Amino acid sequence: MQTLGSTKSSGYILALDLGTTGNRAFIFNADGKIIGQAYKELTQYYPQPGWLEHDPEVIWQDTCWVMQTAMSNAQINPSEIAAIGLTVQRETCLLWDKTTGKPLHNAIVWQDRRTAPLCHQLQQQGYAQEIYDRTGLVIDAYFSATKLRWLLDKITGVDLNNILAGTIDTWVLWQLTGGKVHATDHSNASRTMLMNLTTCKWDERLLDIFQIPAHILPTIQPSLGEFGVTDTELIGAAIPITAILGDQQAALFGHGCDRPGLMKCTYGTGSFLVAHTGSNIVRSQNQLISTVAWTQANDSNNLDVGYALEGSMFTSGACIQWLRDGIKLIKTAAETETMAEQVPDNGGVYFVPALSGLGAPYWDMSARGAFFGITAGVQPQHLVRAVLEAIAYQVREIVQAINTSSSNPMQRLIVDGGACENNFLMQLQADVLGIPVERPTMRDTTVQGAAFAAGIAIGFWDSYPQLVNQRQIDRIFEPGKESDRATANFTTWQKAVKRSLAWEE
Repeated sequence: MQTLGSTKSSGYILALDLGTTGNRAFIFNADGKIIGQAYKELTQYYPQPGWLEHDPEVIWQDTCWVMQTAMSNAQINPSEIAAIGLTVQRETCLLWDKTTGKPLHNAIVWQDRRTAPLCHQLQQQGYAQEIYDRTGLVIDAYFSATKLRWLLDKITGVDLNNILAGTIDTWVLWQLTGGKVHATDHSNASRTMLMNLTTCKWDERLLDIFQIPAHILPTIQPSLGEFGVTDTELIGAAIPITAILGDQQAALFGHGCDRPGLMKCTYGTGSFLVAHTGSNIVRSQNQLISTVAWTQANDSNNLDVGYALEGSMFTSGACIQWLRDGIKLIKTAAETETMAEQVPDNGGVYFVPALSGLGAPYWDMSARGAFFGITAGVQPQHLVRAVLEAIAYQVREIVQAINTSSSNPMQRLIVDGGACENNFLMQLQADVLGIPVERPTMRDTTVQGAAFAAGIAIGFWDSYPQLVNQRQIDRIFEPGKESDRATANFTTWQKAVKRSLAWEE
């Protein structure tokens, strides 16, 4: 195995990050540095209130474009790429025809709420505890199982023997390999509500509950390992695909959070706080979910499983995107920092970020977003500030829940994702948590984790700790003089949240 910094004839790793709002590709060299990248924003489709879809064919077309563009920007040939790592938005799923390769419907995105009635029905039928025991998940429209059931009910007159199902990683892997490989990894499979968290296999009881045919599902493989090679006609070389991870697990890997006591928060479309729990499944009494961090075959060819505890907050960066594209209060996300600092406080305004219901710790599919406390004196700056404050308050709730489930309270929060660029938000986060917030120089830790995993899997790099230790820290935000006021405002914000719960009931 090579040491970090040495050069191979095929000296690069290609990492793909196929996210909710866009798709990107990064080229990493043997020193773990980025030498080329490309990004393309993804169109969001809202067929009905609470529904959200993506066009799978556009995701694939954009994947091809960002790969080619990143290689061009890096001025390298496909034959120089040693391996590909893939990380994706989780839970988003689709069905496609395995003969034509055509999707049978748009992909249903993780934020989509259309299957909330089915989830309520399952809860009323008494399945909540059994499903939690088997999967570590709560019954919610967030996860893939009810989405797949909805798609199967929607698609009529189709031969089930000719259908394939999968999350976005499975769809893109199938395309990358020219339709030869139909597989997923344990981190993504653990988000479907169909995988048994203990056995790490599709659970026959769950397949029966959701009425999902086993033969349409992909093979589950270790997160780090050989998934196949790219079709040579695709990009001109047969490149091994050696890592697949859900986006939050990839960020956890990129930060070096590979053992109990280490955790991170990604501020993307949603906010996701994930704590590694080692080889043990840790159950939370505070509505956090248990999930797979990542898996790898060991020297004895047995499966090494790392687990995690997660707080999933559905709407964070999506709130800022809504301010821009929905109500057009801002033109760019960067404006939110300046606007928030133009007023001394929130003007008594509190925002509940339930644009797609509420995730942890409430898991309320009926909750809806709302502003509270609006008076005639409220300005646009107060509304923007209230949105940023809500993002930080959501994270405070999850940190409290994780501290309750752990014997060692969190001492520091490591952050990444687009919204962590906002200095106002990060300082507020430190103030409301009362602990330092560490922001690395490399913000795209998700794609960095996918690259690290793919390189480690093939021996391109042989020292994971060395890779992690070379990360550079941009800034550490320490709790400041606003901590007391931030804490008081957090208590008021929780009252606002309670008023938004079960909005449709």
